Amino acid sequence: MRSAASTQKSQQMLNGPITPTLWSMTWPMIAGVATLISFNLVDTFFISLLGTEALAAIGFTFPVTFTVISLTIGLGIGTSAVIARKLGANEDEEARNSGSSALWLSALLVGILAFLGFVFSRPIFAMLGATPEIMPLIDEYMNIWFLGAIFLVLPMVGNSILRASGDTKTPSLIMATGGLVNAILDPILIFGWGPVPAMGMEGAAYASVGSWLIGFVAIIYLLVWRKRLIEPLPPGFVDFWRASKQLLRIGLPAASANMLTPIAMGVLTAIVATHGAPAVAAFGAGARLESIASVVILALSMSLPPFISQNFGAGKIQRVQAAYKTALKLILLLQAGVYLLMLALLPVIQMAFARDAEVARVLALFVWIMPLGYGVQGWIILTNSSLNALHLPIQALLLSLLRLFVMFVPLSWLGNMIADLPGMFVGGVLANVITAFLAYRWFMRETNGQAGRITAANAVATATANEPKGEQHGA
Repeated sequence: MRSAASTQKSQQMLNGPITPTLWSMTWPMIAGVATLISFNLVDTFFISLLGTEALAAIGFTFPVTFTVISLTIGLGIGTSAVIARKLGANEDEEARNSGSSALWLSALLVGILAFLGFVFSRPIFAMLGATPEIMPLIDEYMNIWFLGAIFLVLPMVGNSILRASGDTKTPSLIMATGGLVNAILDPILIFGWGPVPAMGMEGAAYASVGSWLIGFVAIIYLLVWRKRLIEPLPPGFVDFWRASKQLLRIGLPAASANMLTPIAMGVLTAIVATHGAPAVAAFGAGARLESIASVVILALSMSLPPFISQNFGAGKIQRVQAAYKTALKLILLLQAGVYLLMLALLPVIQMAFARDAEVARVLALFVWIMPLGYGVQGWIILTNSSLNALHLPIQALLLSLLRLFVMFVPLSWLGNMIADLPGMFVGGVLANVITAFLAYRWFMRETNGQAGRITAANAVATATANEPKGEQHGA
């Protein structure tokens, strides 16, 4: 049975004023995501102290690690959408069963993917363009990363269960704690301290796994014993299979959509690799800077879907559209400020992540051009997550395909052919602008269609209820 606090949060999402409610759900996520990502930047900083080759090695790992993370994110999206809609429709027991099934299903699928990545690691990174000199550094990091990936997936999916119930503060605290632990362990394990030997790239990987392990223990304790949102085990195989099909109907397309990003990043990394290892190092650092520059986008992509799913479950489509438009306006305004801030901090960014002049030069090009498109990129990300929240995963997948492989990769490649790296960055920005406006029109068309269907269904129900009993039975 849901707690009184959980029920109150659901009622706030369904009936409270939209902007204050959305903000109250988002600001804890901003704090948690910002803390986590900032500590990941600290991780990149410490690795950069090992040299340009080590930083380039981390750049090559990004498409692969993000593939595993994308599967986890997709499963979390499916979990949040299914559970939030059930809670909005007051199906509490079904929501608990879905939460239990989600954790076990996620552990199984990510375990399989991580095992395949471990076995085929060298061919994968060779295909991405990693040189023989960099490959040993990649092995040191990824062999440990793959073995610990199971402890990454469960906290992320568990946090989705909490967010679906309207609790965004606890997931934020868990993310921040994990990031803090990672930042503390990084210098100790990478460079050594006291009796702890210096482990280099292996130390960075062990620091990540250690932070995930703490998040795993915390989320299981909260979900099973403290908040009692799930059972330790699904009620039975039949219920597990039924819940898994519901989760996968949204989770697999969402995971596939998220996996398109590292595939596209892999293509772009291979293009950047033709310009040399310093360019790859700068591009990898730029990708991490993009994460912290997009912190509000990421936070809203986690807080907006539960709001949309619960209101969708309650048939309140106008509140869905109003929340979506509010989020888009906020993102566009904030990302304009983020761009100006990044330009002002460019010398500091170069000092932190660039160990030679060429890395600094490419990093400056990245900062001057790519953040121009972060606001409209946020529109696409929020539209994608909102479509999943409406249980329209195929449309979300098609939107991701449109953005990455019809627009982003082709225009980036064309820009690189015309004007090298500056042209590649400009092509990416142009692709985001075009896709953002198409995404907005797509979402509004879908929600207007949903509103029409709900109105028609209500009209039929009202007519049936008002029909005389004798006529209903053909008397």
